[in-house]
Amino acid sequence: MNISENLRMLVYSSLFAALIAAGAFLAIPIGPVPIVLQNMFVLMAPLLLGTKWGSAALILYLLMGACGFPVFAGGTGGLGRILGPTGGYLLGYIPAVCITGFISVKAGKTFWGDVIAMLIGSLIVYAAGVPWLKVATAMPWEKAFAVGIYPFLIGDILKIVAATYCVKLLRPMLKNNEVNVANA
Repeated sequence: MNISENLRMLVYSSLFAALIAAGAFLAIPIGPVPIVLQNMFVLMAPLLLGTKWGSAALILYLLMGACGFPVFAGGTGGLGRILGPTGGYLLGYIPAVCITGFISVKAGKTFWGDVIAMLIGSLIVYAAGVPWLKVATAMPWEKAFAVGIYPFLIGDILKIVAATYCVKLLRPMLKNNEVNVANA
């Protein structure tokens, strides 16, 4: 990758960090874990940018939030949000991005491969978020599942469907701009 391609990918990563932040800002508070669009953009990033640059977008987003920028759900920021009830979900995005990108590439970046990659990515986020929620709030497991997974399942499926179609439309545009994200 030459300097101009690296710069282009850095710009795309920064734009995805902004999309993740915008998705988090549109929050519907339903309890300790709000409904947000940020996970849709988190899971789209590695599909469009590759694992390396998708991870860069997510790390930039998390660093902005940790520094206090209002990029987390509902326009909040700071280390307290990362250490609070939703911190496991935020930190769970890191392995989710890596695994989602890996699966998508191994599946040939196909429609169904992307769907499976995002489903597994979502499961990873839940696997990190629910135990953290339980510990942070001292909830019993049943309640942690009731407030940390169940209300989000239908919405997450709809977001995965929407994200898959967006990725299908955007991949050719990135390819036409001579961005080789397969090596990114």
